[in-house]
Amino acid sequence: MTTKTNLKPIIEIKDLYKSFGENHVLDGFHLDLIEGENLVVMGKSGSGKSVMIKCLIGLEEFDSGTIIIMDKDLSNVNQEELDEIRTEVGFLFQGSALYDSMSVRENLEFPLRRHTKKFGEIEDTTPMVMEALRNVGLESSINLMPNELSGGMKRRIALARTLILQPKIILYDEPTTGLDPITSKEIILLMKSIQEKYKTSSIIITHDIDCARVIANRMILLIDGINYAEGTFEELAASKDPKIEAFFK
Repeated sequence: MTTKTNLKPIIEIKDLYKSFGENHVLDGFHLDLIEGENLVVMGKSGSGKSVMIKCLIGLEEFDSGTIIIMDKDLSNVNQEELDEIRTEVGFLFQGSALYDSMSVRENLEFPLRRHTKKFGEIEDTTPMVMEALRNVGLESSINLMPNELSGGMKRRIALARTLILQPKIILYDEPTTGLDPITSKEIILLMKSIQEKYKTSSIIITHDIDCARVIANRMILLIDGINYAEGTFEELAASKDPKIEAFFK
């Protein structure tokens, strides 16, 4: 059950293997992310979803296989080239990962200060910070500290910090985990509006079937370390395969 396309992938994963001792987490996994799409990857806890996404940005070394991002093979890049790739790949961490000692403004300025090669030395970061906050509907929070934010606000600020680097690709690791249903829906709709506004290409790791229903252009089910099934939400939801049905009950 695979949706074919003639468009060139912006990310390609081929025959990816990753083990921790005798635990074979990824056992020949493959994935293509097409430019401009939201691709949802679902799997049970411990199935290797987060490991896969960490391999994508070089936070975890994989045992074998190929990862190509924007025509760059991660196995053949040096640290400087990897850093350049990372400026085009935004990563929304599961726990938001804001710096507690920094205000919202300082959290958003931090990546701009680190990636001067992409933007140069910016004398006044306020316009970029405010645009990023406008994108998530939180302009008034610019001077707040993280401990003054709700869980949903933290997730929005983390997304704003991701967007401020104007990435071509966004990786979402469980974007609705720990949020109440109303806030989860707000985050899902925000992700959808960002895709539509900026034409970003995104991989969304999630357990949230409602998130997948709304956000996914295409889905992959990671089962037993492989790309077990692939298709639209409707195609997979209609499957009679017991392993696939278990995700939609």
